Amino acid sequence: MILHHDVYGEGEPIVFLHTGLQTGNTDFVIQRDVIKKNMKVIIPALRGHGKSKSENLSNYFEKTAEDLKDTMEHLKIRKFHLVGCSLGGLVGLVFSKKYPNKISSLTLSGITADKPSNWKEMHEQDVAVQKDLLHNSEITKHLNHLHHSDWKQFIYMAKDEDWYPFHYTTNFEDIDVPILFMVGEGNKAEVVSASKYQEMHENVHVCVIPFASHLVHEQKPRIYTEILQEFLGIPMVE
Repeated sequence: MILHHDVYGEGEPIVFLHTGLQTGNTDFVIQRDVIKKNMKVIIPALRGHGKSKSENLSNYFEKTAEDLKDTMEHLKIRKFHLVGCSLGGLVGLVFSKKYPNKISSLTLSGITADKPSNWKEMHEQDVAVQKDLLHNSEITKHLNHLHHSDWKQFIYMAKDEDWYPFHYTTNFEDIDVPILFMVGEGNKAEVVSASKYQEMHENVHVCVIPFASHLVHEQKPRIYTEILQEFLGIPMVE
């Protein structure tokens, strides 16, 4: 499917893939507004999010990676820089492994390389938080307005302890482009992952950002954006 998308700016193309239950227009807003001054910024809504309507979440990461391929072909873009966090980071990693010749660089955050020893406990805590979300009328009203599909599917999908694609995240094998992996010091599993990735792959740059956790681009947007600019070779204007 062709993902709903918006395009800002001109120049070399870069794609931002949003986190779960966000959309292209609600996530990476600060980064988009800075980077669009030097590059063509493409912000799709992932399958089942925003106006990218779909009720099919089976093989989600593989199918959404294929959606991204179809969307970029629709835009006649052969190669691009790819940035993603959390759900978007997982889709970005799967895309990069399936179509490595289509990316110029890869920037990831909010992903974990290997299943932590306390994964069962972590998963149970996440499920409890998501269950509370379903009972928050203000949040559910907002998400109902934001998404044209039944966003609750993602809550139900995440109840499965095996939903996380660790078979993809364990390494960056076959991705032969510069990779930037940014993590917040507050997420220990992601910090451990950063160390592993850097030891295994010589083309990986790692940044551990203090006073941040899973969503580093939101929690420390200025630091995140400046590091991303330097990685992409974009001059920073005071």
